[in-house]
Amino acid sequence: MNNKTSFMIIGVASLALVGACPAHAEVNAAQAQALMKANKCGRCHAPDKTKSGPSLKKIALEYKDDADAESKIITQMTTGPTVKLKDGSEEEHTIIKEKNPDKLKNLAQWILSH
Repeated sequence: MNNKTSFMIIGVASLALVGACPAHAEVNAAQAQALMKANKCGRCHAPDKTKSGPSLKKIALEYKDDADAESKIITQMTTGPTVKLKDGSEEEHTIIKEKNPDKLKNLAQWILSH
């Protein structure tokens, strides 16, 4: 086997291995749930049912095909935009008290996993 063929086989095998590895770490559900609890997100959001805010399943469905979903959810949690509630009224979304980007990313990914 010549060098060109060897390099080609190694390159193809390397690409196959990269494709088999996850692009990000698994979601830490316990950490995400603790962050939601600490920030009282459950007052407005529940996993399966709509409270004054949408359920986590509804949020995940809304962002299903959005490549920027994670960053949009983080922006929602950290900037306090005006949101429309179930009853039609509006209020500023509560700003989460977490500043660690890894924890915010984990929470956004956990929400999107519903």
